Amino acid sequence: MSKHMAAVTPITDHSRSGKTDHGAKPHPAPPASEQEVKRAISPDERAAMGKALREKVQRSQHAAWKRPQNRPDPVELLRASDKDRIPELIPIRYGRMLQSPFTYYRGAAMVMAADLAHTPVTGIKVQACGDCHLLNFGGFATPERNIIFDINDFDETLPAPWEWDVKRLAASFVLAARVNGLSDGQGRDAAETCARSYRKHLRDYAEMTPLEVWYENVTSEDILGLIPAAHRGFVEARIQKASEQGGSELDYPKLAGMVGGKVTIRDTPPLIYHPEVSRAPEFQGVLEQVFTDYRATLPDDRRELLDRYHLVDAAIKVVGIGSVGRRCWIALMMSEGNHPLFLQFKEAAASVLEPYAGASPYPHHGQRVVAGQRLMQPASDVFLGWVTESTLKRQFYVRQLRDAKIKPLVETFNGELLKIYAKACGWALARAHAKAGDAATIGGYLGTSSQFDEAAGAFALAYADEAERDHTALKSAVRAGKITVFQEV
Repeated sequence: MSKHMAAVTPITDHSRSGKTDHGAKPHPAPPASEQEVKRAISPDERAAMGKALREKVQRSQHAAWKRPQNRPDPVELLRASDKDRIPELIPIRYGRMLQSPFTYYRGAAMVMAADLAHTPVTGIKVQACGDCHLLNFGGFATPERNIIFDINDFDETLPAPWEWDVKRLAASFVLAARVNGLSDGQGRDAAETCARSYRKHLRDYAEMTPLEVWYENVTSEDILGLIPAAHRGFVEARIQKASEQGGSELDYPKLAGMVGGKVTIRDTPPLIYHPEVSRAPEFQGVLEQVFTDYRATLPDDRRELLDRYHLVDAAIKVVGIGSVGRRCWIALMMSEGNHPLFLQFKEAAASVLEPYAGASPYPHHGQRVVAGQRLMQPASDVFLGWVTESTLKRQFYVRQLRDAKIKPLVETFNGELLKIYAKACGWALARAHAKAGDAATIGGYLGTSSQFDEAAGAFALAYADEAERDHTALKSAVRAGKITVFQEV
């Protein structure tokens, strides 16, 4: 077997799950845990170990993308994931994916996960985002009300190879460039800039102490420092507006209103609606049990905060692209002074990475998302928790619907702004991987040359072509009547 083939074997490490065969005796504990081994090896030694991994997988090998001969049909992979979604919402999902190769890519994390399992990896795992495209980054407020820039979607988070996040992120820049009418040269420049920013910042984090990395974040001032003066004023205004007003106050007039003298969430079907089950007499009891169980996953101080609000209404709200059809509820809560709080209860299914990276160590997928988010982010939502709905046993994680979020206006970016945004995303991903993984070993592997950056750019171009072919296949399935779509106005 060649070095290359050895490197592409899918990783299936279940050692963290703590599970044993039913009725079997547990295996003897190893003499030292993985963390104990890491503590016994200095950062310099780990960097040398990372450098030695280049013998296993050359950095230039990451440029390769070749469609596997037995590659699953991407449309069939997507349709297989429909079986547990709300049937009437599935056409919305495909309507959004049909708009462009980039929107297809956003909804096709499971397709790329299957593809990434056939690409070279060094064998180093981190807590991966799992769906690391450029629109899953943005600004948001920390509990201290500071605006930071970071990853903001963790539905697919799982311990997995670090390369998978970088490659998915890099390819998203090429697809975004094409949608914006930019050249492939500009798209590749952005992809390479992202990988270079990741490499350089990860090596910087490898020089820090564990506490320094833990406290590190990418601030609004850091982002403003990347932006040319001509564009800085617009971004500063958006940051100022977000810091002055919380998400629920902004959402309230758009999402809720008075109906029959009672405050309720407005129905705007098919994207926001009260399902028939919410009109059943027993629904209120189910809701109360859900909130009781969710409350138990919060720290004591957050429970005290939650208790200062009372539940007013709940409805289903369609979000994102990949999550369309999952059961995503929004709950409107009000304080005694009639200040609104919107919580989102988002259904959590198995990560798309699990067939290739191994099962989650958490039996509850809502807890998997919460634990991964807390590990990767420098600061997380104060209401972050999880719950299982008692009747259908569906798992959810909970957070604020929006908390001073700043969505990047990528569709307006020219080549220069796309590269600036690529720097920011690469920086934020490096910080997340450094906090949740072994920065010294990865940094030692990446080194100081541009070999990995250029390889990531080449891969991004090749995989963007693959995504475009898959998007064409989706359009063909729609024309053939295999898939029904709903086109939103």
